[in-house]
Amino acid sequence: MYPSDLKYTKDHEWVRLDGAQAQVGITDYAQKQLGDVVYLELPEVGRRLGQGDVFGTIESVKAVSELYSPVSGEVVEVNTRLTEKPEAVNKDPHGSWMIAIKVDDSGAAPDLLDAAQYTDLTR
Repeated sequence: MYPSDLKYTKDHEWVRLDGAQAQVGITDYAQKQLGDVVYLELPEVGRRLGQGDVFGTIESVKAVSELYSPVSGEVVEVNTRLTEKPEAVNKDPHGSWMIAIKVDDSGAAPDLLDAAQYTDLTR
């Protein structure tokens, strides 16, 4: 159910690491818990994030939740198409990246979960 090429956090974000760059989004589990997503607030390009820092908020018909960075680094891209159509998160959560981060050398987090560990967490 959860793509094996992604890593996951206990806060239900996913990260796709590709060399020194990472894309970040929320998991299928998270979008199901939220319900219909209606609004996303994402950071500006250039913002520095530490692992675990809040990088934005996601609003659904049920709740507003904070989004946490799974790695440390600098935001190099924001998915503005997703802010214009936030409901895409519900349709394709693992394909709907929110931000891209240039990962610091120290940014790779050893406590990220693989797909099997994350599946166990959400059971």
